Amino acid sequence: MAYRERWTKEIVEMRRLLAEFAMKEECKWGKPTYTVNGNNVVILQGFKEFFALGFFQGALLKDPKKLLVQLGQTQAGRVMKFAVAEEIISKAATIRAYVREAMAIEKAGLRVERKKTEDFPVPEELKAKFQSDPRFKKAFLALTPGRQRGYLYHFAAAKQGSTRVARIEKAMPAILAGRGFLERPKR
Repeated sequence: MAYRERWTKEIVEMRRLLAEFAMKEECKWGKPTYTVNGNNVVILQGFKEFFALGFFQGALLKDPKKLLVQLGQTQAGRVMKFAVAEEIISKAATIRAYVREAMAIEKAGLRVERKKTEDFPVPEELKAKFQSDPRFKKAFLALTPGRQRGYLYHFAAAKQGSTRVARIEKAMPAILAGRGFLERPKR
C-alpha cells in the first residue's frame, strides 16, 4: 500500500473496526481489500494527503452525512477520507453504518449502471477538430472505449473553450499513437 508507514495508526484502527463484520480480508492490488462471497466491498488506501476507506459500489450508498468523495474518473467507487486515526474512532458508528449498507448492496448484487462511451458529451471543440483532421478522428475512434471516455472526461472538464482546445492539441500525439490519457509511451 502506498504511504503504508505514514498511515500505520489509521490502518490499525480501520482494520479493528472492519474485523467486526463478516467479510474476508484479502490483499488485492497490494492493499487490504474486504470481500463478501469473493466480491469486493471496501478497500484501505493510503495517499500522500489522506487515508481512505474505498467503497467499490459507493455511488449506490445513500451517504446521508455527505462523507463520500469521487476520486478521478471512477463511476462506481467512492472513498471516505481521514487525516488522523482519531477521526476513524470518532466516526466509527457512521463508518459501520456505511459498511453495513455496502455489504447489503453487494449481497443484493446491485451494481452502478456504467455510462457507455456514447453517453459522454463530445465537446464542440473536439467535433471541430474531427472535421478539420479526419486522420485524428480515425485515431480517436480506434481507441478502446475506456481510453475514449478518459479523453472525453478530461476535455469536457475544462470550463473554457480555449482550455478544451489546448487539452485536445496536447493530447493529439498520444491519441495518434493509440495511447490513453495518462499512459506513458512504451520504451
